[in-house]
Amino acid sequence: MIVVTGATGKLGSRIVERLLDRVPADRLGVSVRDPRKAQDLADRGVRVRQGSFDDPASLVHSFEGAEQLLLVSLDRTGEECVAGHRAAIDAAAKAGVGRILYTSQMGAAHDSRFQACRDHAQTEDLLEATGLPWTGLRNGFYSSSALHFLEYARHSGDIALPADGPVAWTGHDDLAEATAAILADPGHFEGPTPPLTGPAALDFAAITEIASQVTGRPFTRTVVPDDAFREQSLAHGAPAPIADLVVSIFAAARNGEFAAVNPTLATLIGREPSTFRTELERAWAK
Repeated sequence: MIVVTGATGKLGSRIVERLLDRVPADRLGVSVRDPRKAQDLADRGVRVRQGSFDDPASLVHSFEGAEQLLLVSLDRTGEECVAGHRAAIDAAAKAGVGRILYTSQMGAAHDSRFQACRDHAQTEDLLEATGLPWTGLRNGFYSSSALHFLEYARHSGDIALPADGPVAWTGHDDLAEATAAILADPGHFEGPTPPLTGPAALDFAAITEIASQVTGRPFTRTVVPDDAFREQSLAHGAPAPIADLVVSIFAAARNGEFAAVNPTLATLIGREPSTFRTELERAWAK
């Protein structure tokens, strides 16, 4: 059986749907905080069990019988994030899980300027320490993050953000398809994968041009100093840790941590991954 955590989230839900195209529903289980949100999966024959990263005993039960476990990383940062992952990894070992796959990120490193990448590096260390077979899915930076940064600019026409660097923006759908392919055919990778990225690394100057081409109206790119951007974020109601986290994304991009482009994702899905232009056209067509 394959068990997936976070199965009602943006990435996890897509992975489950791709898996259902590849494996019988009765060979798939999900571990979710609120089983009511996964009722549609239960109706289709998927095993649904309640599991919370804050309740290790529930995780042991929800992981029971898993030949493979897909651990979708938590939407937390720092020790709170790593502690949750540690609880899940320990529960997987207790449940006798055969293999753990984890949604890590390109740029995962202990010295990353981006806190989330440091969290991923610590989690990969925990996986290595179990002695179990494991795979760290080094996902490209989600295109949806860039789209979020563009939301205000969509109306103002000015992309006012800190100085950045090239980022291999990557779509959720492509990553979900690749993850399902790896789960359905174990043995692709041991340890961290190569970066699973979109076809090009773009900075926001390049994205400014794409936005102009897609909409047919001019966009400008304004570089905002990190401190000023942080203050603006705080003024708009962002908690200080979130403001710091966002600013650190741009610092990491300037450091080249998300610039690698790799063909592995294309190989896994059997086609070229979606371009950022396509992702933008889809989002702004809504």
